Amino acid sequence: MQSTVAVVRVHTYVVEPKNLAEFLTRRTAVIDLIRAAHPGLVATRLIRLEDGSYTDLWSWESMPAMAAAFPLAQSPEAAAAWSLTSNSSASTGELITDH
Repeated sequence: MQSTVAVVRVHTYVVEPKNLAEFLTRRTAVIDLIRAAHPGLVATRLIRLEDGSYTDLWSWESMPAMAAAFPLAQSPEAAAAWSLTSNSSASTGELITDH
């Protein structure tokens, strides 16, 4: 089976436990906003690591699809979600293999 994912945006950050429920609600709102305007967002996965930080994987069908959605990263919904994070970083990679 061939994957429809070509690009992955990986975000890492910390969310204080007291803010987690609100963050998850706001994150879902951002995902819904982006998917409504840009169906190239194939999947998102939020992973809590053993040190308490999070890795947030956003899978896109192509680099142009991801780039087209970047302006929504400046939306009020995104700002509200990311305001509950700290120590954040992001990087982008090309999917080489998916088994």
